[in-house]
Amino acid sequence: MAKVATTFIWQGKDRKGNKLKGEISATSLSEAKNLLRRQGISANRVKKFAKPLFGSREKKITAADISVFSRQIATMLSAGVTLIQSLDMVAQGHAKASMRKLLNEIANEVRSGNPLSNALRKHPEYFDDLYCDLVFTGEQSGALETIYDRIATYKEKSEALKSKIKKAMFYPIAVVVVAFIVTTILLVFVVPQFEEIFSGFGAELPAFTLFVLAISNFVQSYGIFIGIGIGIAGYMFMRAHKKSQSFRDRVDRAVLKIPVIGEILKKASIARFTRTLATTFAAGVPLIGALESAAGASGNAVFRDAIMFMRKEVAGGMPMHTSMRATNVFPDMVTQMVAIGEESGSVDSMLSKIATIYEAEVDDMVDGLTSLLEPMIMAVLGVVIGGLIVAMYLPIFEMGNVV
Repeated sequence: MAKVATTFIWQGKDRKGNKLKGEISATSLSEAKNLLRRQGISANRVKKFAKPLFGSREKKITAADISVFSRQIATMLSAGVTLIQSLDMVAQGHAKASMRKLLNEIANEVRSGNPLSNALRKHPEYFDDLYCDLVFTGEQSGALETIYDRIATYKEKSEALKSKIKKAMFYPIAVVVVAFIVTTILLVFVVPQFEEIFSGFGAELPAFTLFVLAISNFVQSYGIFIGIGIGIAGYMFMRAHKKSQSFRDRVDRAVLKIPVIGEILKKASIARFTRTLATTFAAGVPLIGALESAAGASGNAVFRDAIMFMRKEVAGGMPMHTSMRATNVFPDMVTQMVAIGEESGSVDSMLSKIATIYEAEVDDMVDGLTSLLEPMIMAVLGVVIGGLIVAMYLPIFEMGNVV
């Protein structure tokens, strides 16, 4: 039975005499010291990591962690390092305890004679079917280092694209949330103070001021119910999105119709589809299986259904570019480039070029959207918050004019 790895914290110096400290995973104190010695570190203090009294939550493993791990394995395999050594080295050097634990479990599976693809399939939350199928193909063909280089490139491109989409969504949402909070604070705590002052004026207030006071009174009276209603609606939406495939499909179709944002998401789906198909096809996966993997990776129900339609047509003998054109989902440029790729026998190369083009377009559109939104959001914030302030000071200005 394999020993369970433990986390040790250490302090020491490297070969140049620089002071260092960190964590390392090993089955015993002596093994931890030996591992550090092999890395050229002279450790003067090594001790078992003590967990806090009330425990602490381990950092979650992210898709970015898997992407970095894939590139590290690809680099080490291409350098001639064995698979088990590669897994052990990556595990020992990783900063996250959760990632070290995962990699040690995988390494132990491989060490006991199981194929890497089988070891990865035991962790579907981190390694999806596409990832495992590509690794399996590499094992069967004896070219795991080549396949892992393609996997690493695919994961890096996917994460970069995902990061761009998040960038497009995060900024406006964050500003709107902050604006909502600031406006609520003004209506609930600041405006009522002015209302008490205005009650002693004995004069009729401007219509704009009365309007803002009415909104303030409404928010004070029903704000708690509005907040609860928004919370319940949000919870129900998230629950329905998680539980119902048909609801998710409707949401996917709806978001593609949003101006600008929908166009970005369309281009991102095309980039994901072509990048996935290029990677799987180049790895030697049959086209029918590659299309099925690409359908799941497209990220949108409209494109998923279109790709599954293509899969059905291609299985019946139709050329891929013809079935692609029949979906009425893909732009003419994409279908034409695929047609050229099929005629020249370089489909994977052409798909990679399409993916690169659309990834660049997504990048440009996100930068353009951010540049466009910044002045618009500032203007909206100025109108909302500035309007509240003007409404409160209008009666004071009018009194000054009377005097």
